[in-house]
Amino acid sequence: MCSKVGFIHLIVPESRFRLVAGEGELVEYTFNSGVARHLFCRTCGVKSFYRPRSNPDGWSVNGRCLDQAIEMYLTEFDGRNWEANAASLAHLSREAAP
Repeated sequence: MCSKVGFIHLIVPESRFRLVAGEGELVEYTFNSGVARHLFCRTCGVKSFYRPRSNPDGWSVNGRCLDQAIEMYLTEFDGRNWEANAASLAHLSREAAP
């Protein structure tokens, strides 16, 4: 699904994510387990961020939805078999050591 919609996952810890506007314009959808929180704009339907099941202690931000360009280092990930590979993502939502 992500390759079809062009979602570039930037997984960040809870403390590094801040929604500054538009919370009231979001609608939520959850799949089977209810762990992941998929949030969509109620006007246009874009999913710019969500709480992934692989990283319930963080957020996955769509790099394509950022207003300001940032340097991104992309790593290939087998999303079709993500449950078998999800453990390799766990470190991304942990706080960096001081």
